Amino acid sequence: MTAYNREKFIGEAIESVISSTYQNLELIIVDDCSADSTVEIAKRYAQQDNRVKIHINEKNLGDYPNRNKAVSLAIGKYVMFCDSDDTLLKDSMTKVVALAEADSQFNFGFSWAYCKEPTKISSYDALNKHFFKQQFLYIGPGGTFMSNSFIRRMGGYPVVYGPANDMYFNLKVACHSTILIFPFDLMIYRQHENQEINNNYGYLYNNFRYMRDALEELPLPFTIKQVERLKKKNYRRFVVNLFHYFFKTLHFKNTANAWKLADFKFKYFLQGVFH
Repeated sequence: MTAYNREKFIGEAIESVISSTYQNLELIIVDDCSADSTVEIAKRYAQQDNRVKIHINEKNLGDYPNRNKAVSLAIGKYVMFCDSDDTLLKDSMTKVVALAEADSQFNFGFSWAYCKEPTKISSYDALNKHFFKQQFLYIGPGGTFMSNSFIRRMGGYPVVYGPANDMYFNLKVACHSTILIFPFDLMIYRQHENQEINNNYGYLYNNFRYMRDALEELPLPFTIKQVERLKKKNYRRFVVNLFHYFFKTLHFKNTANAWKLADFKFKYFLQGVFH
């Protein structure tokens, strides 16, 4: 559980984890230099329950570096993220552990509402579905469950794509493993004021960046022609999203800055629009 200035919600989040029907757990809370009473609240729970461990960062790391820090401290067989403003559903951990234990090759799974029963999907099928049929590898950390050894082999989450770090990670995971899909929710998520607005701007340029790098770096099981087509689609999508953002906000400076932050070259514009 990563935490930063969540004094209003962290108590509820902690209680949802320690009251889970699955009891053989360790709750690691990594505080990212909170300025409120987040740590004091967490310490009260740690005094009452020895499964609750607290680590306080010496400096603010930010969202995904802090998640990686939490993973580095985990000693259990599996890793599950519950953010300090969300709540874990009471039976979800019991159910995912049972499914993982039944699969000797389990590495990674996630919750997807459109699945009616637990489904194991191959690397190729997952990537082919995501890129050419229906995007579904977009779940955030709170909807995932994975083996501790696997996330370490993957090197943890990237830290250069802002709110889209998990998107690159999910594609990387799919390139290296089968995926188990859970037909039930794991968490109840809380949406905060201004959160969507701030994330939307970050996604504007980071969605382009992570996809550009994924198509260049990851061992995707596609032909060169398919990858080139996906690159042009990514160029075109960024141009369209950039224009939508500008006409919706009329913020020319922010729009120009998004182009710069995306490192979007003029040749990408030509390839996306005219090819």
